[in-house]
Order: sequence, then structure tokens, then C-alpha cells
Amino acid sequence: MNKENGIKMKYAALMLGLVCVTACGTAMKLAVPEKFKEQATMQHVHGSRGNKMSFANITTSKIKRGIHIKYPGWGRSFFLENLLWNRAGISKSEVVEKEKAGFRYALTDGKTTVQVYAAEKQIIKTHDFEMPNSPAIFKSFEILQHYEYIFSALISADTTQSVSWELMMTNLYDRASEGDNNPFTFIKQADNGLATNGTDTIIIKPLSIKKTELANGKTGQLPFKLLSGYELSIDGGVIAIIDLIDQNVWFYNELTAEEKLNVSAITTALLARKVHDTKW
Repeated sequence: MNKENGIKMKYAALMLGLVCVTACGTAMKLAVPEKFKEQATMQHVHGSRGNKMSFANITTSKIKRGIHIKYPGWGRSFFLENLLWNRAGISKSEVVEKEKAGFRYALTDGKTTVQVYAAEKQIIKTHDFEMPNSPAIFKSFEILQHYEYIFSALISADTTQSVSWELMMTNLYDRASEGDNNPFTFIKQADNGLATNGTDTIIIKPLSIKKTELANGKTGQLPFKLLSGYELSIDGGVIAIIDLIDQNVWFYNELTAEEKLNVSAITTALLARKVHDTKW
């Protein structure tokens, strides 16, 4: 079974709901808490969908990308099981799809420059069922078994006075270990992680929207949650919010220049990804 077609079928109902909501005249917005807004400054990230970004006094060099590899493969066979499945006109197989990508760039605030080296890896394992004698819409079906997404980045400063940061984002699912019996489980985009320099740590949590603003000013309910941004926080509270919908970043006003540069590096690294892309 073609993996891309399988994913399209699985998300068809979700996307139909999104189209219906959009057609009704909605304005999808990430809800940034008013209390944080009062203590923060918003900057729009120009070029967030391209290979060079800028906002405020922050600019990146051209993002240099490595080879983006995506290759399907076969997992274990089900010879004995298929002896039974074939009697019902069904064939079972395991498909493992792997995807890798990497990129690097420099980022500066006009005084200090940092180098960002990043890599993405994704693995999707499904059990695919083929039913050639069934009507077209029911000819195939896949059940997600395992999903693994790992994003890592090294943020290296060009001065001996600054320390390097390591960024790690993950999204993991395994049907067997979670005891999940729902055949309709799908991949959720909500990855989370942290950035650390060995002493200080920034926690990164996904933000999703379930409600949206309608054209008449009222609030409408979406049929599913959508990844809409990330919240960056330390022990003292939230220091930044990344808005994936409008490509904005909110900086806590009390951040030092060095802290703002680090947050900017994290923001641009998350926006530059190609394997994990929210497609807003």
C-alpha cells in the first residue's frame, strides 16, 4: 500500500472538518494569555516558510540543507497469519517508512553570532491490510503500530564567553507498549522537548487549538485539536511563545540579549524543519 495514500485516507475526515470550519468564515488564532502579552513583545518572523529568516534585530544566513531522504521498506512477514487472512480475501503486511533531513545556518543579533546544526529523523511502522476484491474505497486499510520522531540541534556561540545549547524534540508512540486497541489511532503532531546548556534548561511544550473565532465574532468548536505553537518556559515561568499559525514569536520583556538570542535560535530551528512541518 502506498504510504502517502494511506495517510491521506486516514486524515480525510479530519481535513474535511477543517475545510468545513474554514468555509464558515473562521479566523484561527493562537490564544496568547493576556497576562503574558502585557509583559512581552511580539515579533513577526519574516521568511519562516523559506530558507532565510529575520525579525527585530535577528537575522539568519541562508539555511543550507542536506539531502532530504524518504524511503519505504518492508518489515516482518506474516506468512502463517496470511494463510488465514487470504481465505477472507485479505492480505496483511508490515510497512516501515523512514525519513531523514538536516540543515545548518548562522544567526546573529548584530553583535553575537551562533551556529545552528540540526537533524530530523522519523520512522512510521504500520500494518497494512489489502482487500483487492472489495469496493475501491475499502481496498486497503492501515493500522499505526509505531511512530518515532526525533529532532536535535546544536546551538554553538562564536565567543568563549557564551556556552553552547542542545535542543531536543521528540514525539513517540508504540501500540504494543501502550496497550492501545484503537485501530483508528493516528499520528499526533504535538512533539515536545527541551533545550539545555548543561546548567540552565528551557522546557518546550506544544500548544494546540480546539476553539476558533468565527466571522461573526462568536467562538466555534473544531472537530479536532491542531498544533498551533510552542511555549518556552524556565523555573521562573514562561519566557516565550512561538505562534506557528501567524509565524510570530512573543519574547518576555525581561530577557537579556543573550537569552533572546538563544530563544531566537530555538524558534528559527523549529520553524526551519521539513520532516515535521505543520503546513500552516
